[in-house]
Amino acid sequence: MTRIDHLVIAASTLEEGVDWCERTLGITPGPGGEHPLMGTHNRLFSMASPEYPNAYFEIIAINTGAACARDICAKRWFDLDSQALQRQLQQTGPQLIHFVASTPHAAPAVQALADLGMDRGELRSASRSAPQGLLSWLITLRHDGQRLMHGTLPTLIEWGDVHPTQHMAASSVTLQSLSASWPDADQLGNAYAAIDLQCVDVVHGEPNLTATLRTPRGLVTLQSSGI
Repeated sequence: MTRIDHLVIAASTLEEGVDWCERTLGITPGPGGEHPLMGTHNRLFSMASPEYPNAYFEIIAINTGAACARDICAKRWFDLDSQALQRQLQQTGPQLIHFVASTPHAAPAVQALADLGMDRGELRSASRSAPQGLLSWLITLRHDGQRLMHGTLPTLIEWGDVHPTQHMAASSVTLQSLSASWPDADQLGNAYAAIDLQCVDVVHGEPNLTATLRTPRGLVTLQSSGI
């Protein structure tokens, strides 16, 4: 079974992301870490709920000046090197742009998407230091860094022995629902079925992700708005 692993909220800087989180959701995000492979860093918090038991929230930004181990011609994950995306973040602030889905069988899931003509990218090993030790995972990465389908087709991740939520404190934010809108809903629905993705609704419409969260500020809806 493939389930939502985490939502991806991009910010121009991590400091802007933290400030946005406090104003929008009413909590200060917990610690995160650095990604030497991509030259990015993040802040995290659990948003687990009965329907999404291992879901968490990621605020991510380029770690300016940090060393980056990726190939010089490769782009950062989640379209973070896109000039259009960075302009949007500078104009409107941090925004939901994508989600990552966790699967125990990443390689067959990548092949299932390839059979539908969708190149999710190659599986790469990645890791970062954390208070509980080294976190390691396999993740799908495209050389061009593209999310695909305006972020509605999830990046796939297969965690190692430790999942980050195992050592996250419960927060006062919980994920209530996630839905994806796409002009050809059958195409996106078939992709979700091919990877056995659960608990994400697909609707016909303009490209969009809609996440509803219960927060100290009440119900908050975040949208990607086709970015």
